[in-house]
Amino acid sequence: MALPKNSNSTTKKKVSYISVPSQIINSLSSSSLQSLLVSPKKSSRCTNRFSYRNPRIWFLTLFLVSLFGMLKLGFNVDPISLPFSRHPCSTGNSFHGEEKHRAVSHLGFASKNDMQSNSSSSEYRKNETSPAEGDFWKQPDGLGFKPCLGFTRQYRKDSNSILKNRWKYLLVVVSGGMNQQRNQIVDAVIIARILGASLVVPVLQVNVIWGDESEFADIFDLEHFKNVLADDVHIVSSLPSTHVMTRPVEEKRTPLHASPQWIRAHYLKRINRERVLLLRGLDSRLSNDLPSDLQKLRCKVAFQALRFSPRILELGNKLASRMLSEGQYLSLHLRMEKDVWVRTGCLPGLTPEYDEIVNSERERHPELLTGRSNMTYNQRKLAGLCPLTALEVTRLLKALEAPKDARIYWAGGDPLGGKEALEPLTKEFPHLYNKHDLALPGELEPFAKKASVMAAIDYIVCEKSDVFIPSHGGNMGHALQGQRAYAGHKKYITPNKRQMLPYFMNASLPESDFNRIVKELHRESLGQPELRTSKGGKDVTKHPVPECMCSDRQQQQQQE
Repeated sequence: MALPKNSNSTTKKKVSYISVPSQIINSLSSSSLQSLLVSPKKSSRCTNRFSYRNPRIWFLTLFLVSLFGMLKLGFNVDPISLPFSRHPCSTGNSFHGEEKHRAVSHLGFASKNDMQSNSSSSEYRKNETSPAEGDFWKQPDGLGFKPCLGFTRQYRKDSNSILKNRWKYLLVVVSGGMNQQRNQIVDAVIIARILGASLVVPVLQVNVIWGDESEFADIFDLEHFKNVLADDVHIVSSLPSTHVMTRPVEEKRTPLHASPQWIRAHYLKRINRERVLLLRGLDSRLSNDLPSDLQKLRCKVAFQALRFSPRILELGNKLASRMLSEGQYLSLHLRMEKDVWVRTGCLPGLTPEYDEIVNSERERHPELLTGRSNMTYNQRKLAGLCPLTALEVTRLLKALEAPKDARIYWAGGDPLGGKEALEPLTKEFPHLYNKHDLALPGELEPFAKKASVMAAIDYIVCEKSDVFIPSHGGNMGHALQGQRAYAGHKKYITPNKRQMLPYFMNASLPESDFNRIVKELHRESLGQPELRTSKGGKDVTKHPVPECMCSDRQQQQQQE
């Protein structure tokens, strides 16, 4: 905390304090008490006025003699001490009851005592953060943009007939990790709306990598999902009995970025005839450029309807509260797991042994490499296609003037190389935690084999952080970019990897010049409002302005 300017001044006058029995305190007026506690200023003009004949002096002397006599006799009174403690009601730990524990990371990063703090001290820490610490915690200017989902009159008129239609149903199977599944669920709702069909709650395909068998209701609040979309799409938990024996027509050939016109031309006749349509593999199949009402519906699904289930929300909010108990915090999404290095065609750069592990895995499973297989590792690195390493994240944070004592939550799976992989980061920023560090014994056990639940917990804690930085792109980073924008443009730092990597590799560049250059490169990448229309076909759930958010003036015009 920044000290007052005159805190170290040797000329500052000291104030003396004494202990006074409470009975006497109650009998004195405030002015009398003040005359006892604060010595009057000395003045050469007044020295000649002091006289032993002054009756006030005798009265004060008699009072002091009586006071100290009472104290000496040992009256059983409650003293009052001044000055008061900064935390007069400090009696407990910031984790109440069963929440008192020592945070010990399964990788051994978190300090054993860091998470045990006084509740009053925690509140004080929240208030002591000041602009003197730099601009790292400063939030971007949201330019007055707020959520704005005003559907057209025609859309609302069409809803009446669509919701009455209960004779054709859309079945959808979604795959991938939790954030990838979210994207496909959003598109499933849009396709059901385009076809005028009822949507059966999407089926979550068992993840072949993690073996997660979670169902929709295990991850998301099903009733909330139905209620929020009740005016847009009819949603049912299962096919009605009249359709159970119907063999659904299955379609796997949906092209990338299909338009609403394409969807109607190829699927409407089939679903009208068969009454049930089954779709798989919807990832990135629906166009990002849709009519305004459908874009708004996309945002409504992503930001309002897809709420996590109560038990996930409860645990995620608990972990976020434990981070917030000490004030502001930063969250990182670190993509340093073994499968990420294999899929991206990149190398962790730890030791030749770890590089060989990644190369061998890639040779055994070449199908895991995602796109641009003709590029070498160095070409991928320079193109900004590789995750940042812990050393690169550390240099980025230092250049952006993150406080050395900043509390950091890191999301993601265990990095290849374990503790060693994160040493450059923990050395410079020791207050590093993940969900295992923050959770009490037994809190994560019910979800130990639920990768989707673990990802949802990470999502909640990251969404509530003051600053978020992804070390690589991906579905979670994109989802949080849109979520944080929709929440008021909370700070989201997008690493400018392609432009800053040459400076990372320039060993002769002074650190001061490196920091200045990197900070300048990120001046416009802090989560400020960006118009999706200027981003060329980007997803509206990543860039919700202007379709799903409008300024105060625009909102007023719409209401008029």
